[in-house]
Amino acid sequence: MPDLSAALPTTDLEDLLLGVVDVEGKVTAALENLGPVAGRDVIVLDAGRGFRARQLAEIGSRVTAVTFLDARDEPAAIDRLAELPAADADVVIVPWSELAAPGSAFIAHAERLLRPCGRLLLVHDYGRDDVWSLMPGRRDRAVEWSQRRGPFLGAGFRVRVIHCWWTFESLESAKELLVAGFGEPGVELADRLKKPRLEYQVAVYHRSAAPEPVDGEDADEGVAAGVGAV
Repeated sequence: MPDLSAALPTTDLEDLLLGVVDVEGKVTAALENLGPVAGRDVIVLDAGRGFRARQLAEIGSRVTAVTFLDARDEPAAIDRLAELPAADADVVIVPWSELAAPGSAFIAHAERLLRPCGRLLLVHDYGRDDVWSLMPGRRDRAVEWSQRRGPFLGAGFRVRVIHCWWTFESLESAKELLVAGFGEPGVELADRLKKPRLEYQVAVYHRSAAPEPVDGEDADEGVAAGVGAV
């Protein structure tokens, strides 16, 4: 699922949806802008089937893709992260992972993988667009996370909102995929479609790791001062 925010019943349907989500490549462009990622060492955590990792490799990232057997098992995921070398990545990206929740231990362990001043980029949905009628149970959480005084922005992250689309070949193909992939919510949305695309907004929460302390500076104070949004 982390290649997408939506869990579909089959990999064939997932592949069809990957073919229509953000065909303009705005999400990848935003990751490059916020990283940058081209020509740098990038770790993608909870990488799913590797679609997003391949997109990053295509623009020149040196990508290490890390998958988890159970994307909801935080202790097992943290054990897997402990096997990776610390301070070895310029950028760590976590796309649409349930593990990357505000304040989670997973996020703290992900930051351990970053070099000083490396960039942590957490990709989630923004929750204010056409497609959220497909996943109503998760919308309130996404909106809460993105509030100015919410748990991400209150913890030193900033947010970049990417305005993109689900772009279908036709109304007929849109309706077929929505119904097959999302059941009754897909039927209801398909019945309202007037054109073969849906507005989709993605939130990228980003902050930098702490810089290395200078000579004579207390290491703990340096970390406290250095972690924050840029």
